[in-house]
Amino acid sequence: MPKLERVTYRGLAVKLRRAGYREIRTNRHPVYYLEEQNVTIPVPRHPGDVPIGTLRAIIREMDVTVEEFNAL
Repeated sequence: MPKLERVTYRGLAVKLRRAGYREIRTNRHPVYYLEEQNVTIPVPRHPGDVPIGTLRAIIREMDVTVEEFNAL
């Protein structure tokens, strides 16, 4: 199993945009939306890296593998 790379909020936002998600809300916790799958993903905006558990939950919501996520 490939190792999950740690990312900051900004890095996660870039990966979501590369995967086709668009930002639909920009409050404390921005929400990204993918119309094809009708999926919304809230993303925490905190200093430092996104916690691994939260990152794994976001990857599950995106329905991609860790390898695909790291490649974005």
